[in-house]
Amino acid sequence: MLYRSFLLLLFVLLVTFKSFASMVLVPMDETQKEHLKSYGIAYWVLSKDVSVDWLLNYRGGSFAFQHAPQLENELIVRGISYNVVSDAQYNGILQEIASPEANMDIMKLEKVPKIAVYSPKSKMPWDDAVTLVLTYAEIPYDIIYDEEIMKGDLPKYDWLHLHHEDFTGQYGKFYYSYRHYPWYQEQQREAEASAKQHGFSKVSQLKLAVVNKIKNFCAGGGFLFAMCSATDTYDIALAAEGVDFIEQMYDGDGADPKAQSKLDYSKTFAFQDFKLVLNPLEYEYSNIDVQPTERPVTEANDYFQLFTFSAKWDPIPTMLTQNHAKTIKGFMGQTTAFRKSMVKPDVIIMGENKELGEIRYMHGTYARGTWTFYSGHDPEDYQHLVGEDPTDLALHPNSPGYRLILNNILFPAAKKKKQKT
Repeated sequence: MLYRSFLLLLFVLLVTFKSFASMVLVPMDETQKEHLKSYGIAYWVLSKDVSVDWLLNYRGGSFAFQHAPQLENELIVRGISYNVVSDAQYNGILQEIASPEANMDIMKLEKVPKIAVYSPKSKMPWDDAVTLVLTYAEIPYDIIYDEEIMKGDLPKYDWLHLHHEDFTGQYGKFYYSYRHYPWYQEQQREAEASAKQHGFSKVSQLKLAVVNKIKNFCAGGGFLFAMCSATDTYDIALAAEGVDFIEQMYDGDGADPKAQSKLDYSKTFAFQDFKLVLNPLEYEYSNIDVQPTERPVTEANDYFQLFTFSAKWDPIPTMLTQNHAKTIKGFMGQTTAFRKSMVKPDVIIMGENKELGEIRYMHGTYARGTWTFYSGHDPEDYQHLVGEDPTDLALHPNSPGYRLILNNILFPAAKKKKQKT
């Protein structure tokens, strides 16, 4: 009798243990206290050789992974909301996602993406939204610049972010307002010295070489993400290869008066039929960017909408638009918004203000790789000015605008999970 009682107790304990919480669910809907740090925990879990399920469109794009005390402790330390669920409960979630009527899917994250940020070494993390949010989310990255790219380091990485660079070699077109400032003069000296070191007589020539190496990185299967002026100046540099459209104060000689007619739009990733702003004293590169004077909006009513994609048929744009909000606050930058008429027809539009004809967030492919362009400078600083204090992301832990950046960080780790039949 005692032996039978022992066996019954052992059976109950085994059943209880098996049905006990064995998965951690990190919800990404409005119940999450730390959306941005949640991406960091997903990255950290991957670094421990534990795979992560990214549940597309389930509660805002939630994450799930096998329960372990070490992983749960890290969630607590980082202040991230989570639920521990049983195998049975998690299987119920998977069945809900698998339903043909549900616009949901599962991406299995298995690989820790190796991340590089193209940025001058002198820049601080808060000078750029991507480095700012990577630091806040505790996601490691390497800073590389022209020297590393020219010596062939790009293949070491899976994902590359372009700091708000001016790839035309015009130093951000800050000449009119800042040419007497020591920081501007030092930037110019450093850029000219770097160009000379790599065998170029002009900074624009060095930047073009960098742009083409980044293009080759994408062609080989790399993931490119760019914001603000790194988006349009990248394509301008590609289209203007072999064309001098830069004036004397930037490169030592005058521009070709026929430069506009010599642009080759077939070389670009995203933009076509744009007109260059050739005035060297005007703080604008081309008519790709919608200038502030053209925009009948203010901070109070500047928004754009995220598109909804089919998770099961269009997993990539679905992944890149995961959010707990579909309406995103607009924000300005040197490149604030992409003029829709200048965007190539094969580009996937992921976020736009239809009323204004402005594209804010878009994606495309190039050979074996992909690129994503996101306009504006800082999603939580409407009009970021030179020398302004950095954004404190501890005040914006649930920023929908910053979530779009972090969706791209995890993108290279994703592999569609096969559903059980």
